Amino acid sequence: MFESLLRDWDGEETVVRFDEPTGTWMFVGVHSTTLGPAMGGTRMKTYADPSDGLRDVLRLSSAMTSKMAMASVPLGGGKGVLAVPEIPRGPERRELLLRYGDLVESLHGTYVTACDMNTGPPDMDVIAERSSSVLGRTEANGGSGTSAPNTAVGVFHGIRAAVAHVFGSDELDGRTVAVQGVGAVGGPLSRMLAEAGARLTVADVDDVRAKELGEELEAEVVPADRIAEAECDVFAPCATGGVLNADTIANLGCRVIAGAANNQLGEPADAERLADRGILYAPDYVVNAGGVIHLVSYEMLEETDADVERRLRAIGDTLFEVFSRAEADGISTGAAADAIVGQRLAAARAS
Repeated sequence: MFESLLRDWDGEETVVRFDEPTGTWMFVGVHSTTLGPAMGGTRMKTYADPSDGLRDVLRLSSAMTSKMAMASVPLGGGKGVLAVPEIPRGPERRELLLRYGDLVESLHGTYVTACDMNTGPPDMDVIAERSSSVLGRTEANGGSGTSAPNTAVGVFHGIRAAVAHVFGSDELDGRTVAVQGVGAVGGPLSRMLAEAGARLTVADVDDVRAKELGEELEAEVVPADRIAEAECDVFAPCATGGVLNADTIANLGCRVIAGAANNQLGEPADAERLADRGILYAPDYVVNAGGVIHLVSYEMLEETDADVERRLRAIGDTLFEVFSRAEADGISTGAAADAIVGQRLAAARAS
């Protein structure tokens, strides 16, 4: 299975290592270094089969190349996956992360890691004990801390841009927004939307979290498996990927989709399905780039808060470029974003 996955991948380098003490498969995918070192978070997750972890790292590293290109930062796309038998705690987790840090360091800066699913700034502190190619450490250890709030800010600007394109104004007062997943990104995003006057419907697999936020913001709370069907102006997926597919698209009750979740489309053809239904899709790797901007701006480029805010606002400008390209060429917004990525990478190679 590994062989077939690697044969069909268009990236530059894949590293596979088995960690015998924990039974963990370590995968690093370096998809592209055209724009700079390949950067992407490290995901820690249990999989039914190790090949599923490899499939994830190949798919996600490719998406990171697109995200970096559209965010106009000097990095390429990469990803790390720790396919663990179970999520480790305590000393076992620390030892695993130290050995993973050795793996990252062995790539000599080709891959730069950060936080992702089931990893956070304290884990980056541990990895950084063995590798210099780490972003997102705790502030106490010289990092910029969690990037989730700025991911939410970027999505907020993306929603405003998409609303302006569909309704003629970026004003959110009175608009209805359904937020799927109200955790580290969806929670702050919901608060920003409520402050801007939007009426919210929220859902989360954690019923208590959804209920508490619903009470705080006077939002309607619905079951997690029904949120995509909510009648609203904007649907904001901020949980797991793959929520937009042939089945769910047929039942969507929104005019705009703009959210923080990675890999929202089940397959590329789903962008066409959304366009056929008259739903404006803001490509996820454009909208959710705020976290990358946070890390790169503060920790690599040493930029100011004003610089970061300018970059976050520029997410809306990039979306306008995508929407205009889609309309001019008569293609989906997903295809338009991919075309712009291709142009930017080609220009970088030519120079």
